Amino acid sequence: MSLYTTKGYITITCNKRLTTYVEQEVRDLGFEIEDVFVTGVHIIGTINDCIKLNLNLRCASQVLYSLGQFDAVNADDIYKNIVRYPWEDLLKDYFSITSNVMNDTINNSMFANLRVKDAIVDRMREATGERPSTGSELNGAVIHLFWKNETAEVFVDTSGDSIARHGYRKLPGRAPMLEALAAATILATKWDRKSPFVNPMCGSGTLAIEAYLIATNQRPGLFRINYSFMHLQGYDEAVYDKEMQLLDEQTIEDVPGLRIIATDISDMAIETARKNAIAAGVADKIEFSVCDFADTEVPEGAAGIMFVNPEYGERLGEETELEATYARIGDFMKQKCKGYHGYIFTGNMELAKKIGLKTKRRIEFYNSKIDCRLMEYELYEGTRKAPKEETPGA
Repeated sequence: MSLYTTKGYITITCNKRLTTYVEQEVRDLGFEIEDVFVTGVHIIGTINDCIKLNLNLRCASQVLYSLGQFDAVNADDIYKNIVRYPWEDLLKDYFSITSNVMNDTINNSMFANLRVKDAIVDRMREATGERPSTGSELNGAVIHLFWKNETAEVFVDTSGDSIARHGYRKLPGRAPMLEALAAATILATKWDRKSPFVNPMCGSGTLAIEAYLIATNQRPGLFRINYSFMHLQGYDEAVYDKEMQLLDEQTIEDVPGLRIIATDISDMAIETARKNAIAAGVADKIEFSVCDFADTEVPEGAAGIMFVNPEYGERLGEETELEATYARIGDFMKQKCKGYHGYIFTGNMELAKKIGLKTKRRIEFYNSKIDCRLMEYELYEGTRKAPKEETPGA
């Protein structure tokens, strides 16, 4: 029995506050959602379905295929249950263990990992006469343990390294936004994927690059060549090749009139952004330039979006300096972005008040552990007066 064609329980995980976007992506791929939770969704499918999910999802982190659930009071129970599984029919040679452990008998999840590894190694050595190799590098098969209180579940992590990192970004730059988060924030906007996407303070270029990839329907699987599912018994490369062919076929070659404009005052930031765009194969599609954000070109009469991710002022003394910057962002939007939707992603709601415009929406996100908001502003044409900023609530 091959898990590649046998239906089972699949858990698709993501960072907090990205579930809505993952859920929609999964539905768009034709899957039915069984359940939704804080950091992901559950569906029913095969590991071949996991291949499609890994290649297509922009906002997810891991795609986990369940091998079974069992009761486990302590680590010995973990070993006893896992050693019974026919790992010799699933694994080849090298594998890694990851875990999420919330059990009172364990104060170090690495011990739980060790018991899982021991059980798998002992089983395979008994069945095959050879000891498989193991390590922490997630470049082979990956087995994941989820153990909460007295219930444990073991998965094949079909992703390996997190698919929240899309594979093209070689230089992170200063305080980079994770690719999955960048994609989700863009999907949360009212951008039509045809009108201009203007991104001042672009940093390492993640938002601009993700915007172009979304507009042209280029999926993350185009930029990555290794997944955990490739290192299991029964892997059929023809299935992967077919999915890759679909990725190529669904890519939009050209979007007439589309302009992605990305600027930064730092020469180094723009150099980094260009290199990342080159790695993604889109450097000639994004208009990079070095300038103060207020001098960024905003095409007139295009009704696009302006998206900026300014600093949050995390270090002492920075907030006072940034108050003027946020106020200038508000002036820039009022003076140069009429007819656009403006978006500011920030983790500092006090600084957001300095924008001086009323928000249309505030969409909740986390950037790592920082509680953030994507602030949406309608920037009216003509002389309509924008009301003063209301006090941020959520």
